[in-house]
Parts: sequence; C-alpha cells; structure tokens
Amino acid sequence: MKILIAEDNVVSRRVVETQLTKWGHEVLSANNGTEAWEILQANDAPPLAILDWMMPGIDGVELCRRVRERTNQLYTYVILLTAKDRKEDVVKAMDAGADDYVVKPPDPSELQARIRAGCRVIELEQRLIETQEKLKVQATHDSLTGLWNRSAIFDILDREIGRAKRNETPISIGMADLDHFKSVNDAFGHIAGDTVLREVANRMRSVIRDYDSIARYGGEEFLIVFPGLDEKDAIDAAERIRLSISEKPLVIQEGVVPVAISIGVAVMNPTTKAGQAESLIRLADEALYTAKAQGRNRVEPKKE
Repeated sequence: MKILIAEDNVVSRRVVETQLTKWGHEVLSANNGTEAWEILQANDAPPLAILDWMMPGIDGVELCRRVRERTNQLYTYVILLTAKDRKEDVVKAMDAGADDYVVKPPDPSELQARIRAGCRVIELEQRLIETQEKLKVQATHDSLTGLWNRSAIFDILDREIGRAKRNETPISIGMADLDHFKSVNDAFGHIAGDTVLREVANRMRSVIRDYDSIARYGGEEFLIVFPGLDEKDAIDAAERIRLSISEKPLVIQEGVVPVAISIGVAVMNPTTKAGQAESLIRLADEALYTAKAQGRNRVEPKKE
C-alpha cells in the first residue's frame, strides 16, 4: 500500500517511515501540512495517510476536512497522530473526517493494526469499484461482441445529434446487416455463428475512427454513428467497413466462412427541423433495404 506520513518532527517521522517500509509499504513523506495537501491532491495520491494533528501550514484536522470535501477522487483513509486523547478531541477529529487515530508516540503493534484495518477498507473499496465498472460494462455492452448495446447506442446517437445541431455540423449513421447469415448458422452451427459475429465486430472496430461508435443492434445487425461526416465521407467510411468484412473470408475452427455485409447510410442535415434518432434510423433502414434489394454486399445512402 502507498502511504503518506506527514509529521513535522523529523525523528518521529523517520521512526514511522522505517516501520512502514519494514511492513512492506511504499512511503511518501511530508514535513508539514502544506506539503501533505499537495501530495494528496495528485492523481496518484496515496490512498492511506497518517497525519500529525499539530503541523505547520495546515494541521491534521484541517487536512481531514479538505480531503473529505473533495468529490472527484477516490477515498483516502486517514489516521491522525495526536498527543491528545480526551474524548472531545477524538470526537473533533472524527467529525473532521478522520477514520482512526493513534496516540503519540505510536506503539508499533497498535499502529500496524490500525494500518491493516485501513488497508482492508481501501481494498474493499477497490473491489466495489471494479464490480461497479463490470456492471456498467454489462449494462452498456453486448456480451457476445463487446460492442455497445442497443440502449447505449441510442444514448450516444441522441447526444451526437444534439452536438451536431448546436455546432451545425453533419452527422451520419450506418445500418449494417450481414448477408445470408442464416446460411452460416445452418452450415456451421450457432457456435460458429457466434465466432463469426465476434470477428466481424473486431474487423469493423479496426476501421472506424476513435470517436465513431458501433453497436450490435440485434442479431447480425449493427448500427454505426459517424459524428461530423457528410454523405460522401459517411459512404467512404461505410465502404471501408464493407471491405473489411468482404475482402477476406473468415477462417474459424469449423472451416472457411465467406462473409459479406450490406450497409444503409443516412445523413442528417443539422439545419432542418427534423433529425431525431428515430428518423435517422428509419432512413438508414430504408437505405439498407435498398442495398439488399440491389444485390447485397454494397453501401446505399439516403439523405434526410
């Protein structure tokens, strides 16, 4: 664990530093409250801080208050070092945001026990954050392909349409559908079909811009959002996607699978009164239908 020790008494600070290092922790030191506050504001600030109550610059209690007022950083577990042991002093420290306290000079066994408790709290928080991130990904991404899911792409599209209208810039979308995908499942099985969908997703991801967004819209259908692209550029982008799929067959465990994709492109004119997500998607669907009717494995545009 990375730990900050802030103590203006050099001898006391060195004693605690030595103990923390002996117990396997990475130690950062500050000899006053101002230095400690600078360290605690850094992006890689230590998650556990041992602060002397009485220090030049900013005392330990005020540091606790400042740490607790932050809302944009991870939790910092704070242990106060203090010569004060009256109940009212302990209450004051806890009200300021301290998690624990140790009376000076700290008994090594007691200090180690308090640090272990702090480490458990920090590790629990880290596990909770990891769980939240996993749940967030599950809620917004397709479990098979790792692409955005239908709900998330609607949110993205609404946001990008709003930005396009404010900035009076174009926005385009592509509705893509694998050609004759049922025959892939029939010939190779559904497990192979899942493998094909994952590889198609990877190929599509590899040729779009970082700020484009792509989702599995349903089954073998995909929706791509192209912020800032007019009709010509959107067609070019869709053509790159089409070629990434159709130029080279997929080689999977079950065999060689030829794949192709049809894409309908719809472009919103930001100066017109229309341009909601549903309207764009309807236009892209119509363009996709045209692409299928015209022989598949092609890109067809439709302007609002």
